[in-house]
Amino acid sequence: MAFWIENYFLCLIVSVVLAGIIIPNVITIAFKRKLFDDIDERKIHRGAVPRLGGISFMPAFIFSFFLIIGCDIRLDVDGQHEVLESAMVAVRFLLCSLMLMYLVGIADDLIGVRYRGKFILQIIAGILLVFSGCWIKDFYGFVGIDALPDIAGWIVSVFLVIYVVNAINLIDGIDGLASGLSAVALIFYSCIFFRAGQYADALLAGATLGTLLPFFYYNVFGSAEKHTKIFMGDTGSLTIGTVLAFLSIRIFNLPEGSDLSDGNTFVIAIAPIIVPCFDVARVFLHRVRNGHNPFLPDKCHIHHKLLALGCRQWEALITILAADVLFILLNLALSPYLSPTWVIVGDMVLWVLLNILITQLIRGRERVQGVRLYE
Repeated sequence: MAFWIENYFLCLIVSVVLAGIIIPNVITIAFKRKLFDDIDERKIHRGAVPRLGGISFMPAFIFSFFLIIGCDIRLDVDGQHEVLESAMVAVRFLLCSLMLMYLVGIADDLIGVRYRGKFILQIIAGILLVFSGCWIKDFYGFVGIDALPDIAGWIVSVFLVIYVVNAINLIDGIDGLASGLSAVALIFYSCIFFRAGQYADALLAGATLGTLLPFFYYNVFGSAEKHTKIFMGDTGSLTIGTVLAFLSIRIFNLPEGSDLSDGNTFVIAIAPIIVPCFDVARVFLHRVRNGHNPFLPDKCHIHHKLLALGCRQWEALITILAADVLFILLNLALSPYLSPTWVIVGDMVLWVLLNILITQLIRGRERVQGVRLYE
């Protein structure tokens, strides 16, 4: 275990260093070429800010992950050669999916891509992961379902990839939110994989986490006036979303007997990404109910609600991240004692009640100020 923990932090450090080198250079190039995020009524930021931070993600974590894993396989340390080689099959297909998301993200950040085109490529990315053998084979009792027929498992897995990718993409609305939620999820996934003895997956989570740390610094603490601020853009959100979806499915595929402290595998796989997934579901239903195109952006995400309530950006960020951690801890704590159906239903009820409370507080503030603050 100690050897793999050392490898984990090596992956993390190498990834941090590479991303920390790439991001300032991306900012410099973006300002020289005037590649900035457009400002419109939906955007919260002011000033010229590049949206190409996600360009650093894939090179940084792929280099660090394959460097460390390659050294381990080459040296056959602790006799883990066969175990690592087996895990690499799924990772190779993940790399193909990531390449698609990375390229479409760059195209979208530079010239714009219609959501239909992105949707088709997300389906292909999901199919590639399924073809690798990485797909959901069991619901572990959720809604009374255990083992899934192969076709059902394939469809559910592709849907999960599309859902998670879009959840991370759509929640990227204030500084540090998408990267912060993703970092929290990656930390929890790292712990889960270490406990289950799936060290290659833990290293992948660590390498990905390493790319987010320097980006979070530039995104949250950077200054538009000093040309040190950057957004991740679709390149980053699509890439990170794909990795999170992959890691979630890998939890579903843990070998029998993996030590999860008697927790339910379904809950453990879903809990780290539950806040962005719940938010995108609520936003989708909100848009449909109001007769809007559910695929077009607006200002009805949870962070928009907190801003309408009077929170500053950093206050909204901390509130959502704290809620995310609490949801995860609550799910993991209840998982050994309740069925996964009741755990998820409880999450949904709590999420709905919290949103109703926030909406009521916003309406009260609107009555006092005499202006409409939230759609």
